[in-house]
Order: sequence, then structure tokens, then C-alpha cells
Amino acid sequence: MSHQTGIHANDALKKFFVKCKDGKVRVFKVSIENEQLVLSSHHAIKHNWEKDYDKYVLPLIEENQPCYILYRLDTKNDSGYEWLFISWSPDTATVRQKMLYASTKATLKQEFGSSQIKEEIHGTIKSEITLDGYKKYKKVLAAPAPLSMREEELNEVKRTEVHTDISINSKHQTLGGVAFPVTEPAQQAIIDMKRGSYDYLQFEIDIENEKINLATAENVPIEKLPSKVPEKSARYHLYRFMHTHEGDYMESIVFIYSMPGYSCSIKERMLYSSCKNPLIDVITQLGLDINKKLEIDSGSELTESFLYEEIHPTKNLHRPQFAKPKGPPGRGPKRMTRTQDK
Repeated sequence: MSHQTGIHANDALKKFFVKCKDGKVRVFKVSIENEQLVLSSHHAIKHNWEKDYDKYVLPLIEENQPCYILYRLDTKNDSGYEWLFISWSPDTATVRQKMLYASTKATLKQEFGSSQIKEEIHGTIKSEITLDGYKKYKKVLAAPAPLSMREEELNEVKRTEVHTDISINSKHQTLGGVAFPVTEPAQQAIIDMKRGSYDYLQFEIDIENEKINLATAENVPIEKLPSKVPEKSARYHLYRFMHTHEGDYMESIVFIYSMPGYSCSIKERMLYSSCKNPLIDVITQLGLDINKKLEIDSGSELTESFLYEEIHPTKNLHRPQFAKPKGPPGRGPKRMTRTQDK
């Protein structure tokens, strides 16, 4: 969510953003100091982007300190030169620093100009943001997602049906076997969430084109999460629930399927129900482990206490005593039988 920390670029950084448009700046580093985004360092272009990359990027990172690095590529779009956004958040940084930088990232991207950012990578170890690491990341994005067993079975059904004569006795694929493909932007957002770029993703089904699209990717605090759930449309959600449990900081990935009852058409309800498990398969195959799956009717259910209880349910330490069930009402007083005298 943009501006959620209230931290913005200072005047010097804003002026530097304008300077970047002349095409002479190759890379610059931004840090958070005194609750402001500030320019820490920058370098001019010397060679092509690949030759300059490791020489300029790697010296900018510090082992225990998160930062943002924007690296200018040699390609252009309608907004000007395209940039690579590097979010550096080492494992050795404090939890507070990690959360502060993660929550402020959307603000920096917006103030610099999101249209100029071509790609984004997130690094926790040095090898992930080297030139070689960046190229490996691009290969992962370009590779088609592996098919689940259910998708392979559906493809086989479709291939078989092409060569089948349709008659009164032929059976068609039912709605229960539908598995719509997940678009590339949606798959990339899942990978970016795994790397820490986002803590909230929302997906919607494009019924007309039979695809699952990315509806939004952002950072959302827990108190704002209920407002993200549509009141009259079904959706899938992924949320990184950041919390503490028994003194330890934890991040749990929660998959949420929201279906607002009968305000949705029968077709929409059936499609969302059918596509849910195949989508979960894709998410898992892309390397994002889901810790909890939930189904809700309304966003109002998504409170911090609700998510915490779902992930860490209270255990009953004492088993309740067995209570003898009462007899049926109205059966009258108990009858006493006498033993017969012999």
C-alpha cells in the first residue's frame, strides 16, 4: 500500500529524479534516514549496462543494512529510459528495518515513476543481485510454469475430445474439471511476493477469456486488509501475515478464497470453486509455501485476531468431563420395581 509508513523522498532526492531523465545516470542508491528517503550514492554511465552492473551495484550494498538501488538499463519506453528496481534486504538486518523498507518501497516507486521501472528483483544474499543472479531470475520468469497432474489430465482430455465424434451419448468436459491458466503478470507477482516485494496479492478470473489475472499487488497493513475484499465479487487472495508468536517474529502466507454468497452468479461461484485448487498448485510450484487456506464470506472476518487464531489455534489442555446425556423430556417419573417375594 502506497505511503503506508508516511516516509517520502526529501527535496534533494526529488530533484535528482528529474536529473535521471537526461540519461547520464547509471545507478543510484536510496536509503531511509530520519524518516525520509535520501540519496546515498550514484554513478554515471561508463560502458553498456552489463559491463557497468557488478562494478557499480555490488559496492553499494551493506551486509546488515537494507536499501533500494535503481539501475538504468539501455532500453526505452514511452516514459524514457527503463530501470531495474533492486530491493536489498539482508537476512542479517533487524526485523524493524526489514518491515520499514518493505512498507516504504511502493512510495519510492511511485515518486520515481512506476512506468519507468521495467523489472524488480529482491535480494537477501549477495548472489541474488549480481548480474548472474539477475539473469537467472529472468530465465525463471521466462520458463513456462510446470503443469500440475490435474492440468496434464485436462490437456489429455482436450486432446482426446478433438478427435471424438459428438453424439447424443458423448460426454463433455464438465465445469468441475476447469483449470484456467494463470497469466504471466500473475505468476511474476507470486515470485516477487516470495522474494519479499509484496505482502498482498489479489487474483480474479477473466471469465470471457478464461484466464486468472492479477488484480492487485501491494503492501497492505492488517487493519486495511478487510477493505480489499470485494463485497459483490469472488476473489482469491494471498497475504503475508506478519506477527509474533511466543516471542518469535513470524511470517505466514495465507491463501484466502472470498465468496460473498449469492450476490455472485451461479457460473461465477462454480468457476471460482473449480479453479481454486489448480491456482494453489501453481502458487506452490512457483516456490511460495502456503501456511494456511481460508474461505470467507466477507472481508470483515479478516481481523488480526482471526488470522492469528487460525494459524495458532488454542489447544485444550484439559479434556472436558463426560456428561451423561439427559433422558428425553416428558417421559414421566422413574418407576421402581420390587423384587418378588418367594
